[in-house]
Amino acid sequence: MEKRALVLGGGGVTGVAWEIGLLHGLAERGVDLTTADLFVGTSAGSVVAAQLTGGTGVAELYEHELADTSGDPDATIGSRVLLGFVLAALWPGDRARGRARLGRAALRARTVPESERRTAIAARVRRDEWPAARLLVPAVEAQTGEVAVFDAQSGVSLIDAVAASCAVPLVWPPMTVAGRRYVDGGVRSVANVDLARGYDRVVVIAPLVAAARRADRPGAQARALGPGVRSAVVSPSDAALTAIGRNPLDPSRRAPAARAGREQAADAAERVREVWG
Repeated sequence: MEKRALVLGGGGVTGVAWEIGLLHGLAERGVDLTTADLFVGTSAGSVVAAQLTGGTGVAELYEHELADTSGDPDATIGSRVLLGFVLAALWPGDRARGRARLGRAALRARTVPESERRTAIAARVRRDEWPAARLLVPAVEAQTGEVAVFDAQSGVSLIDAVAASCAVPLVWPPMTVAGRRYVDGGVRSVANVDLARGYDRVVVIAPLVAAARRADRPGAQARALGPGVRSAVVSPSDAALTAIGRNPLDPSRRAPAARAGREQAADAAERVREVWG
């Protein structure tokens, strides 16, 4: 039997909203991606993946995005986010050294306490138990730049894993998991599509697709999964990008982003259906 993977990329609070809107719109058209054999969630995508696999229906998640405007409204955050990721991606030589350079800068940055950030993640994830479905959550060790991929066998809490994957460097504090501190999984890749290797049908929902190296872009990573793999990558349309705005952490854009994702599903449904089966 063919195995199916759903890959959910990073993109801040607006990325969460757009992903949920798109998933809801696809479900309305008979394309239910919550039946995946594997979920890969990076940063914002790890929040969505944890919510989906935790038993909350996508329609309920969508309504919550329309109603909730919580988050950090600091308009300068968006540029800091992008600058940090670009610096890590452009670091010459050993890529782990580039990630570590950004991670160590994040360790020195003044941010909210870890406990406050974990509480915010827990309010969205709600359940701290790993789901029955296979879920992979990547993060980057701040001191060394090494990549960790948390799953149910890692011996860590789900909320800690998601909080680590969402620890945007220079914005949120690196999060402690099993005695080590981690920054955002998007520092390695905005979607980490390669973690779906070995699956036959792969749908990637990626709010962000830019990368300094072409091979790191979600589309290129999907094509590299192998010639026999059927894949589809969905990223925001021009209308969705307008709705999302320039700052991925602007909570006032959550509802517009969610609505834009739902509307975009009309154009994406047939392409996704062909891959998903």
